[in-house]
Amino acid sequence: MNVIFLTMLKTNIEQRYIYSDLMRRFRNEGHEVYIVMPSERREGKPTTLDNSNGAHALSVRTLNVQKTNVIEKGLGQVSLELLYKRAIKKHFKGVKFDLVLYSTPPITFTNVIKYLKKENPQAMTYLMLKDIFPQNAVDIAMLKKTGLKGLLYNSFRKKEEEMYRISDWIGCMSPANVKYVLKHNSWIDAAKVEICPNSMEPVDEPEQTMEERDAIREKYGLPVGKTVFFYGGNLGKPQGIPFLVDCLKANCRREDCHFIVVGDGTEYERLNNFINEEKPQNVSLYKRLPKEDYDKLANACDVGLIFLDYRFTIPNYPSRLLACLMQKKPIIACTDPNCDTGSIAAANGYGMWAPSNNVGAFTGCVNQMLKSDIKAMGEKGYQFYLNNYTEKHTYDAIMKHF
Repeated sequence: MNVIFLTMLKTNIEQRYIYSDLMRRFRNEGHEVYIVMPSERREGKPTTLDNSNGAHALSVRTLNVQKTNVIEKGLGQVSLELLYKRAIKKHFKGVKFDLVLYSTPPITFTNVIKYLKKENPQAMTYLMLKDIFPQNAVDIAMLKKTGLKGLLYNSFRKKEEEMYRISDWIGCMSPANVKYVLKHNSWIDAAKVEICPNSMEPVDEPEQTMEERDAIREKYGLPVGKTVFFYGGNLGKPQGIPFLVDCLKANCRREDCHFIVVGDGTEYERLNNFINEEKPQNVSLYKRLPKEDYDKLANACDVGLIFLDYRFTIPNYPSRLLACLMQKKPIIACTDPNCDTGSIAAANGYGMWAPSNNVGAFTGCVNQMLKSDIKAMGEKGYQFYLNNYTEKHTYDAIMKHF
């Protein structure tokens, strides 16, 4: 079977990530895999096709579409369809596709999908729904439904609806996502909306020894004999960083635990200012680390932290949860009440939930976690991952339709 995957992320099929793991599963199951991804202007490279590693990876020269100014990002998104379509016509001419696979963000693949469907009427189109845009931007005041920004919202909303319409199947990350999509798009046939989770391939790696863990903690100035809570990843508007700062402030004089934050983003300076002003003894902040060092540090900690802005009405399901589960770390999820990350964790014994507007509730979760069997909770999380979130689960969710 010929599978084409449209993505906004650089995807090396041999690297570990939710999409590369899935594409590797398709390849290993004997399918022919075609990946279309951007090669941003800043890279200074032309459109190229790489046929190594058992996959056809088409890197399409585009404008800068990530980590750039708003104008270029907008133009890049708008021009993406034309550039992808042109590159597919040229480099995949004559290839008949059986499955057209794509994810959000963005919602600007619509015309590419229509073209592929026209050329391959027998093909199945499958949307892996990761971001519910533009409503998520409205929730955190990046867009409005009125005024000039309202025109943008209406344009994006029409594109969102069109993407749902042309998708044969819509795979959502969690039950709350399925419920939300159907509630706010009542015209969609409920039978074509299903669970297709974030997932990663299990890795058979030896667990860190106590000596290795202690050495890593000493390297980063972390206490060896205390519970360490770890937050890693993007530090932007969606993560509700002001609330994270409030939680750290409320717990920064504790002597029974330590907090470490590793990440970067538009809200990093807010955290950095807190560290410089308060000089907390039990909070550490690192802006960036190489991936291998980041993974080792995360593994040397005890509990994963997840934060999302309380204003969200759409139910996010953060992919960073996977890393916690795979490393056998329980979680504390501080989110809006629409998100089911925390409730699923609590129901299955591998985590706790606090609303991300209640510092006292977060502190209560910390207190409860310190009294819990953290190792046993981590094992429950790992088993839940094996039973629900491996790349085979995502592969099977898609392939059951063939």
